Amino acid sequence: MSNELRLGSTGFGCSIDALHGARLSSLRVNARERLLTFATGASPTSWGAYPMVPYAGRVRNGQFTHDGVAHQLPLNAKQHAMHGSVFDIAWSTVDQSADHAVLIAQLGRRWPFGGSVTHEITVDARERSITCTLTVTTTAPSAPAQVGWHPWFVRPATPDVEFAEMYVRDVHHIPDGHRIAPPPGPWDDCFTGARRTPAVIFGDGTRIDIESDCDHWVVYDSPTHALCVEPQSGPPDGFTLAPQLITPHSPLQRTMKLIAR
Repeated sequence: MSNELRLGSTGFGCSIDALHGARLSSLRVNARERLLTFATGASPTSWGAYPMVPYAGRVRNGQFTHDGVAHQLPLNAKQHAMHGSVFDIAWSTVDQSADHAVLIAQLGRRWPFGGSVTHEITVDARERSITCTLTVTTTAPSAPAQVGWHPWFVRPATPDVEFAEMYVRDVHHIPDGHRIAPPPGPWDDCFTGARRTPAVIFGDGTRIDIESDCDHWVVYDSPTHALCVEPQSGPPDGFTLAPQLITPHSPLQRTMKLIAR
């Protein structure tokens, strides 16, 4: 099978780059590209829509404690760890059809617990939706886990979002645990309490709703060339602020559904 998996059609569909984190490398709606695509020399965190597993956002100093044991993650964002261990590695394709794909990756040596992650992507041309599901497992008795997606929507576009609360962040862009009423943007912040389905509205009037069972969202709309609306199962530095555990019999699964209007 090709490393670039193409689902759907030219008018509506997506492509998945199996070599670079099983990310959506293209999102086609009304025959137009809606994601920032790869450019020579681009950082692996700066394009497409990639899974963030087994943590999303920054982990302060790459450090956390689980079951009384301190762990150190590799640092890839100055003095912090960011966006997981699988966004820049090759995944294996285990199933593919014209509108469906399943990819899997081991969490790797950069993660102190055994386990794997599966990314399932389904295109529904009639509903004009693309559904992405991440499932994280572990072989350890227990492990912290967090998932999310980091889509880079190409401009011209604006976010259509409303949340009840926003995490206060420090100069390292990491929350300190306190939450406030959201101020006006632009943002590079984590929110909770979505009051309506987050969406992105493009310059041609196309709207993409982002439905998810994730309860945290990061909105990054400062850049002039792209914006990000990221569903996450927890906040940045979540292993410390809001740890969620998995076991061999209790994996973590979350879904993101992109619906074109």
